[in-house]
Amino acid sequence: QVQLVESGGGLVQAGGSLRLSCAASGRTFSRFPAGWFRQAPGKEREFVGRIMWSGSCTYYADSVKGRFTISRDTAKNTVYKQMNSLKPEGTAVYYCETTSSTTWYSPPDYWGQGNPVTVSS
Repeated sequence: QVQLVESGGGLVQAGGSLRLSCAASGRTFSRFPAGWFRQAPGKEREFVGRIMWSGSCTYYADSVKGRFTISRDTAKNTVYKQMNSLKPEGTAVYYCETTSSTTWYSPPDYWGQGNPVTVSS
């Protein structure tokens, strides 16, 4: 059974930074894509970014490109998301996810518990 445990969210001022972590059990991140979605109040869940199993390729939504960076530590079986230059519109619950397919665009099959991030203006 795959479990994703997230940590690192919280409250930050606009322009600040946060790093989210997602640790996996029952799944080796080095074999499958993993990343984050987010859901803002009153909105649908949306793609934020993903890292491929090789760690050499990452994909980001245009809204976060250049400000967010996803990386992974295979020894710790953990994926990280560094968020810089945060904006108030980035306030959302961030969900770690992974898929059972090796293609980067495959829909998520597993989700973390969600990690609230609040960006104050």
